[in-house]
Amino acid sequence: MSVSACPACGAGELAAQMGRPEATHSQRVFSLPAIHCAGCIRGVEQTLAGLQGVSNARVNFSLKRVVVHADDAVSDADLLAALTDRGFEAYPLNSELLESDFDARGRALLWRIGLAGFAVMNVMLLSIAVWSGAPEATRDLFHWISAMIAIPVTVIAAQPFFASAWTALRGGRMNMDVPIALAVAMTVGMSLYETSLGGRHAYFDAALSLTFFLLIGRYLDHRMRRAARSAAKELTAMEPARVRVETPEGARDVPLAQVQVGDLLAIQAGGRLAVDGVLEDGDSLLDLSFITGEADPVPSRPGQVVTAGTIALTGPIKVRATAVGDDSTLRRLAALVEVAENARGKYRSLSDRAAATYAPGVHILAALAFIGWIWATGDLRLAFNIAVAVLIITCPCALGLAVPAVATNVTARLFKKGVILKSATALERLSEVDTIVFDKTGTLTRSAFDPVGLTPDMLPTLKALALASDHPLSQAVVAGLPDVEPAALDNVSEQAGFGVRAQLNGVPVAMGAGRAFGAEAQTVFWTQTEGAQPLTFSERPLDGAAEMIAALHARGYQTRLISGDSATRVTALAEALGIGSAAHGVSPEGKVDMVKALTGEGHRVLMVGDGLNDTAALASAHASIAPSSALEASRSAADAVLLGGDVTLIPEVLAEARTALARMQQNVFLAGLYNVIAVPVAAIGWVTPLVAAIAMSASSITVIANAMRKGRAQ
Repeated sequence: MSVSACPACGAGELAAQMGRPEATHSQRVFSLPAIHCAGCIRGVEQTLAGLQGVSNARVNFSLKRVVVHADDAVSDADLLAALTDRGFEAYPLNSELLESDFDARGRALLWRIGLAGFAVMNVMLLSIAVWSGAPEATRDLFHWISAMIAIPVTVIAAQPFFASAWTALRGGRMNMDVPIALAVAMTVGMSLYETSLGGRHAYFDAALSLTFFLLIGRYLDHRMRRAARSAAKELTAMEPARVRVETPEGARDVPLAQVQVGDLLAIQAGGRLAVDGVLEDGDSLLDLSFITGEADPVPSRPGQVVTAGTIALTGPIKVRATAVGDDSTLRRLAALVEVAENARGKYRSLSDRAAATYAPGVHILAALAFIGWIWATGDLRLAFNIAVAVLIITCPCALGLAVPAVATNVTARLFKKGVILKSATALERLSEVDTIVFDKTGTLTRSAFDPVGLTPDMLPTLKALALASDHPLSQAVVAGLPDVEPAALDNVSEQAGFGVRAQLNGVPVAMGAGRAFGAEAQTVFWTQTEGAQPLTFSERPLDGAAEMIAALHARGYQTRLISGDSATRVTALAEALGIGSAAHGVSPEGKVDMVKALTGEGHRVLMVGDGLNDTAALASAHASIAPSSALEASRSAADAVLLGGDVTLIPEVLAEARTALARMQQNVFLAGLYNVIAVPVAAIGWVTPLVAAIAMSASSITVIANAMRKGRAQ
């Protein structure tokens, strides 16, 4: 609709639009596992935005996902076809099962930090005048002004601590927020009482400072935790929301929830199976790598058992459902992951363990100070003031910042090196591992192309075709022909499962699955004049993998290799890299069992993998790492993601984690040492508001400075 300065002109167009029936829109989400640059983002968005009925398409590169808003008349198949024609690998996700990206809690914390920071600056200015010896009338006025600022701000800004403390006490337990809430409430209450009596001292600035610093620590912790999205939800979201079912009346699209055992499902090329079943019709290559870890596509045959999560590279095929819903392989994997994530969530961080000792200790010390001064002087007001002073001087501000400050600093340093930490306790758990279990395919290996049997004049055309595709084998061809200048092709198109087609000077050329061109070889280069030429690929170890394994062994780590691939490949890779223990033909459940067995033997296991078959094992391990090329569910289950996919960074990640744990322990010690010195001073009655404010700030600054200082990785 155009914008007009004339209301009547605009009204005519508006009335015309209102007279037309309004199309209903819906949101679709597609996984884009192969996108790798800004050009991919632009290509996906332009491709989808150019379709009739699509109102908006936005790519989230970090999640490798595109969200499309389109008319209901536009089917998922239409969107997938447009993407695959442009060479983009895409799979539908169930948007209803994905978590919202809206971070309401993070916004609320930031808002509270700003409010507390503004209040503490104003109250501090008033306190400086009081500390400087203001007359009694001025002092009392400034105390009342401070009260009017501090009381509403504290009630609002410190709400997360009050709510958490109340929840803990109702459950009959203690956490770090109990002493925080008590210290803030008693500090404000005592300050208001003293102000009403015209007392010399008020602690409003101390209450606001405590709230401000701890909100910063809470926000840092929240940012770490929010990155850890549930991998179980990601696995379930991989199921297509609707599937095509063959009926006597013809094929129709139905919601996945309505599919029953015995239904006949039609799956197009590039489609992911949503149920377990038996293949009844169709000639296809099946990608089982996400389920079994097998590197090569498997030819299909009638009567073959197939599982949910399998991708039909060619098609169409028809599958008779034998297990649906919660009984499917994909759902059972999701259940395994959910159980493992819940178990990992019970890990107690260093700050939680410190709080278990700190919280009752502070309350006991404050109570003893109160009882001692009542017994010595009989002055209830003086005893209560000193008890509050003990709570303030032993405030958990430094302890609350001890772990988040270190985690944030190390997280930022690792991010610059291409590593994202996604869990609040990832550093602590990574520092504790002693055994590292590697997946094989895609984690420690890469496909290598060998141009044997091809004439030099074929190579420019082959490279041009490979550059038009994001398929892993196409990328291997590009890497294998680095010095070849690509030919200029026309009418380039890619079809999922078949390959890339184009024209060279009017002559049709192609590269793709051998069966699509009537050849027996798995992958071929085809020209109209010379027919199909087989392409030779081999698996090779990742560059630097052997050196990485040697470095891990030198630092005392044990390494193991587990894979669903064949014995020949697994054994050969283990020998080439120097990994002493290797297991082949292992199912996803088997990987989980092996990780649990190692854990039962007392090992702290780090799992490194990238496939759907690794997801449950990633979640079951003490800690886990996945490359950025991994499936979204695997990246979600992992504690750390390697942005460049370079697993050779693992020794450095582990070294940084050990350094971080040592720094966290130092901070906890410094916070404890501060309390050992400060508590006697407070209990004796030598603490004034000025001393309390300086001591609190000094302890927090010391902890932050120790967290930020540079140190050599261990």
